Amino acid sequence: MTDWHTLDVRVYFEDTDAQGVVYFANYLKFMERGRTEWLREMGIEQDWLLDEHGLCFALTHSNAKFLRPARFNELLEVRTRIVDYGRVRIELEQSVERAGELLCSARCVAACIDAESFRPRRIPQAVAAQMIDAAGLSAS
Repeated sequence: MTDWHTLDVRVYFEDTDAQGVVYFANYLKFMERGRTEWLREMGIEQDWLLDEHGLCFALTHSNAKFLRPARFNELLEVRTRIVDYGRVRIELEQSVERAGELLCSARCVAACIDAESFRPRRIPQAVAAQMIDAAGLSAS
């Protein structure tokens, strides 16, 4: 299994619900930021992928488990790592933690798709190689 990419996220008032805790859907937003920064750290900018290849990644599956609440002004850590990949998809494991305490976990699958037709397309070889190398996986 590969190393985790981490991203610190501060809980703003806008992230909370009427009970003063992070609204469940905002954990998914935090994880989206984590996936974006994970790609960025590898040198893969999503706007470049769109402009140069006409491709984007779209989440096709997410299985989230909400365990503990987070509250306003807390500092959270979003953790992301790749666990599997194929020609058109990547599977990621993600978590949101507060000082090492697991608050939310998820397994996500993202497909590489044509930005106009929304049909699956193969991840460009150079992009796949960057992801595989940066994640410490072996090419299949």
